[in-house]
Amino acid sequence: MRSIVPAADAALTPGTHQIDIDGVRQVYHVAGTGPVCLVHSGGPGMSWEYLRMSALEEHLTMVYLEPIGTGDSGRLADRSEYRIDTYARFVHGVVEHLGLPRVHLLGHSHGGFVAQRYALDHPDRVAGLILFATSPVTGPEFWADAMANLQNLPARLPHRPEAAGIPAAFPEALASADDDTFTERMSHVLPAYFGDYWAQEAEIAPVFATFRAWIAPSGGEEPAPFDVRDALGSLTVPALVISGEDDFICGTRWGRMLHDSMPKSQLLVLDCGHMAHLERPEAFTRAVADFVNG
Repeated sequence: MRSIVPAADAALTPGTHQIDIDGVRQVYHVAGTGPVCLVHSGGPGMSWEYLRMSALEEHLTMVYLEPIGTGDSGRLADRSEYRIDTYARFVHGVVEHLGLPRVHLLGHSHGGFVAQRYALDHPDRVAGLILFATSPVTGPEFWADAMANLQNLPARLPHRPEAAGIPAAFPEALASADDDTFTERMSHVLPAYFGDYWAQEAEIAPVFATFRAWIAPSGGEEPAPFDVRDALGSLTVPALVISGEDDFICGTRWGRMLHDSMPKSQLLVLDCGHMAHLERPEAFTRAVADFVNG
């Protein structure tokens, strides 16, 4: 891995940064002030902007990654290399570049898988772990649970006729053959990721006005389903698990499993879907800021 460690203040200047990791461009953005929190968005293949947390920037120095294969970051020549351990390797390249002994690490959804992998591989570099709307395991049972919850969306929101077509639209989005089609179709199914999207549409819709998705990194399941439940028991890094009651894909079942797997974790359950930072911003911000500063 080629990465020159600079003075931390240069690497953490507010704005957009670009570094080289193993010959691949890695872009990240810095905003805010306070303890450093590195943020890895979900997907894989989703643009990072939806995870911008302006309220947290009043408490923390937020370092938002553009995961490889998305945005202005580079693409990997071999699509099969888009694995959780690869994303974790790029996280380590950024941590090294920042020149700090330890950082807080926030991973959302698939980014939570990456954060768990990184914390297990480099526990000495993680001051605290924020696992947001994620799970310690995937595989057939995980996906069956998600699809059952998705099919139940119209029944859960009978007063929202727009919800009726989303269960059928989701597999069509995953079957997209190009980036533009994937972006368009995912935009149509985004309401599934919220407790009640239409109740907060005025606040949420602008966040996704420039939403982009890239199909290339979405090469399917890992060589084996992600499962770190047994390994997490050895992790002594403090952790905050945030889970939404109406999260169809990474709900409280998986959040509680994460919490039960880690000896130094705390669990926050909110009445929302997959996007607590947008649906319950005050409670989310308070919990993360208190966790980091505490």
